[in-house]
Amino acid sequence: MIRLENIAWRAGSFDMRGIHLEVPACAYGVLMGRTGCGKTTLLEILCGLRPPLSGRVRVGDRDVSALPPRERGIGYLPQDIALFPGLRVRRQIGFALRLRHRPEAEIEARVSQLAEELGVAHLLDRLPDKLSGGEKQRVALGRALAADPKVLLLDEPLSALDEDMRGDMTALLKRLQRDHAVTVLHVTHSKAEAEALADVIFHLRPGGVETEIPVA
Repeated sequence: MIRLENIAWRAGSFDMRGIHLEVPACAYGVLMGRTGCGKTTLLEILCGLRPPLSGRVRVGDRDVSALPPRERGIGYLPQDIALFPGLRVRRQIGFALRLRHRPEAEIEARVSQLAEELGVAHLLDRLPDKLSGGEKQRVALGRALAADPKVLLLDEPLSALDEDMRGDMTALLKRLQRDHAVTVLHVTHSKAEAEALADVIFHLRPGGVETEIPVA
């Protein structure tokens, strides 16, 4: 479960207040809204990269508002993907586990498992500049999932892909969410993308957040 309670944020002339949002446990939530309305800011507040002016962040049954990002149990895929240029795919995926000083055998087993799931097992020894856009997305997803997070935040993960790739990645995201029993909050501008993926859709507007349950 993800819950934002009465979140406020201000930067220059931009002011966002009274934001309430809840994604049920193991549900796929999609956050929509016009450009510049604060969608990415909310993801960054959730994962601890920006402290809100006020309000609380809850993940599952924990108030994580005061915790640093690494202790929140959240995987985050930013819009720019942000793969490390000098690391091969196998080390990209295992990065979070090495930060946690997990045994090397455990890291290798987890990397192999995720690489198979994501269809990138044949790319484990490549550097990011030798990957296509879709391959980079899959590797970044593997990195975000490696530490077995309870929550996965995705910032426009399909926006840079062509239509054929977008369809494949939509199916992959839904399968990963189900198989890993992870709670997802996914930012997009695409109504079709939201309808294909979402259990619940949130519309971020100047007056707050409106919730929509898609018709099955």
